[in-house]
Amino acid sequence: MASSDPLLQPFQLKHLTLKNRLMSTSHEPNYSEGGMPKDKYRLYHAEKAKGGIAMTMTAGSAIVSPDSPQAFGNLHAYDDDIVPWLKRLTDECHEHGCAVMIQLTHLGRRTNWNKADWLPVLSASPVREPAHRAFPKEMEDWDIARIVKDYATAAERMKEAGLDGFEFECYGHLMDAFWSPHTNRRDDEYGGSLENRLRFTNKVLDAVRGAVGSDFIVGVRMVADEMFDKGVTREEGVEIARRLVATGQVDFLNIIRGRVESDAVLTDVIPVLGQRSAPHLDFAGEVRTETKFPVFHAARINDVATARHAVAEGKLDMVGMTRAHIADPHIVKKIMSGAEHEIRPCVGATYCLDRIYEGHGTLCIHNPSTGREASLPHEVPKTTGKTRRIVIVGAGPAGLEAARVSALRGHDVVVLEAASSAGGQIRLASRQLRRKELIGIVDWRLERCEEAGVDFRFNTYAEAEDVRALDPDIVLIATGGMPQSPDLDAGADLVVSSWDILSGDVAPGEEVLLYDDNGAHPGMQAAELIAGAGSTLEVISPERFFAPELGGLNHVAYAKALQEARAVVTINTRVASIARDGNKLAVALSSDYTRGEVGERRVDQVIVEHGTAPLDEIYFELKEESSNRGEVNYQAFVAGKRQDIGTNPDGSFQLFRIGDAVASRNIHAAIYDANRLCRTF
Repeated sequence: MASSDPLLQPFQLKHLTLKNRLMSTSHEPNYSEGGMPKDKYRLYHAEKAKGGIAMTMTAGSAIVSPDSPQAFGNLHAYDDDIVPWLKRLTDECHEHGCAVMIQLTHLGRRTNWNKADWLPVLSASPVREPAHRAFPKEMEDWDIARIVKDYATAAERMKEAGLDGFEFECYGHLMDAFWSPHTNRRDDEYGGSLENRLRFTNKVLDAVRGAVGSDFIVGVRMVADEMFDKGVTREEGVEIARRLVATGQVDFLNIIRGRVESDAVLTDVIPVLGQRSAPHLDFAGEVRTETKFPVFHAARINDVATARHAVAEGKLDMVGMTRAHIADPHIVKKIMSGAEHEIRPCVGATYCLDRIYEGHGTLCIHNPSTGREASLPHEVPKTTGKTRRIVIVGAGPAGLEAARVSALRGHDVVVLEAASSAGGQIRLASRQLRRKELIGIVDWRLERCEEAGVDFRFNTYAEAEDVRALDPDIVLIATGGMPQSPDLDAGADLVVSSWDILSGDVAPGEEVLLYDDNGAHPGMQAAELIAGAGSTLEVISPERFFAPELGGLNHVAYAKALQEARAVVTINTRVASIARDGNKLAVALSSDYTRGEVGERRVDQVIVEHGTAPLDEIYFELKEESSNRGEVNYQAFVAGKRQDIGTNPDGSFQLFRIGDAVASRNIHAAIYDANRLCRTF
C-alpha cells in the first residue's frame, strides 16, 4: 500500500525519479585522500543510501581548477583520476535506489594561497575574505576563459562517472562573488548591472551544457539573500533565481540565505545549538512560490516533523537533512518501518562541522560510527558467544552507551548510578537554556536501554561490595570525573569551579575572574552564565587565543555573550597565586613568555576550569580482584577485537574504565570508548 506520508512521496526531477523527499546536501566531510573519494568517503555515503535516503550529494565542494586549492579536504574534480572513485561510490549508492550528485566550484577567495602550487587566490575583485585571510587577485579575461573551460571539463568527468547530476556552488565562492556588489567592484563587462554580474555564470552554463548536453541534471546552490546591505538583497536574489530559471539550463535551485565569510555570519547560514530550527525554511518556500521551480533547502532541519511540514505545506520539493543524517543515516528506513521514535537525534552540537573547519574529519558528537563505517558498523550485531552479566558503574554518556551496546549484544546489563537521574556532565551542561538540546544524547540512550531491558538502579552510590554482590562477568567503570584545579603556587582553596556556576550551587560574584586552563565548553559556558548575570568579568587564558578546544561555529555564541557583557578576555596569561586581601581576592598573574609576574587583579571571586580528575576510587578497589587487573590490550581495543588479558587467574571478572573515568576528554570520546569496547563482549 502506498504511503500517505508527504516525506515518502516520490519527486520527479526531469527524467530522474527520487523515491522520497529526503536528501543529504553537499558538504565536505574531509574524508578525501589526495582529493579522491576513496573507501572511507564511499562508505559514508553508501550508509545513507542503505538507510533509504533518496539522494546524497557529495563534496562541499569539488574543485574544478588546480588554482583553487582545497580548503578542507575538497575533492579534485579537475583530475581524471577521480572518475573511477566516483563511479564506484555512485554505483554502490544506486544499488540501494539512491541518486548521487556532486557540487562543483571554484573556491575563489574562500581558500589560501599557501597551499598546493602556491598560486594566487582569485575573485571577481580583490576583496579579502576574513575567514581565510587571502588577498585575491582580480580575475583577468584569460583567467575567466580558462576557468569556464575547467567547469565544462569537470562536468564531463561527473557525467562519465555515472552521477545523476551536479550543482554549482554559489555562496561564498567564485561564481557568486560576481553576483554580489560587495565582492564585485569591476567596471568592465562583468561588473555593474545585474546582467553584467551574471555574465560569468551564464558563460559557465553555456560551456557546461555544451559539454554534457541538455539531459544531464544541473542545479545551482545559490544565495538568494545575503542579509547584508552591501550584498545581494532579497529582491535581487529572487531576480537572479528567476533569470537562472529563464535560461532553461538549470533544473533545480538549492536555496541559501546569508553569508559565510566569517564565523559570526556563518552561523546564520548554518545555525547551531541554541539557534532557531529551520530559520530560512519560509524564505526558501517564498522563492519556490515566486519562481515556480523545484527548490531544495537545508539549514538546521534536524527533525522529521519539520521536514514533513516543509513538504506538506509546499515550501520545498526536497528537504536537506544533512547533519541529521550524520547523526543517523537510517532516518528513512526508520520512518518506513514505523520506528521514527528510534531515530538518533541531531542535537545541534555542530561537533561535525567544527572539526571540518579545524582541518579534521567529520564526527558526530554522539554517533561514533559515522566516518568509521568500515570498522564500527551503525547496527550493533548480537553476540555469537555466551551472554554475560555486565555491571556498569555510572550513567553518564559512557555508561549509557556501554549499557545500550551491551544490551543490544544480548547481555544482562545492570547500571548503578549515584544520582537520581542519568546524564552526568551532559545533564549539567544542558541546564543552560541555550544548550538544553544536549539532553537528547541522554534521553535517546535511556529509551533504547529501557527497550532492551537494562536494569537501572539510581540513587546508588556504588561501592566495591555492591558490585561483587551482583556476581558480574564484566565490570565497567564509567564514573566520569570531578573538577580539578590548575596548579597554583597558593590559594587553591579560595577558588570555585566552573561546575559550581553551571549547577547553580554558587552564584556569580560582582567582580569575577575566570581562569580557563582547559579551553573547552565548561569554562566558556560558565563565562556566558556569569556575563548574563551582570557581573564584571575577565576571562584569563594561557593560550594564544581563548577557548582553543571549541571550533569556530561554537565560538560565536560565547564571543557574542562576552562582547555584549563587555567582558575582558586576556590571553597568554596564567593565574600564579591567590591570596585574601580584606574582602577581596588578590590574584597574581604570570606569563610563559616573560617567565615572571605580569600584574595583579583584585576581585570578589575566582572561578577555575581545568578539566576533570578521574573519579576512580571504586576502580582501584576492584582492580586486584579482576582477571585483567584493569589492563587494556590497546592493539585489540583499536582493532575491535576481544580483550583477552588474564594476568590474574584468580580474578572473577574483567574490569575496564571508560570515558572521563580514565582521563578528561569529551562526549564523543566517552561514547566511542564505550561503543568499541562493548562490541567485543
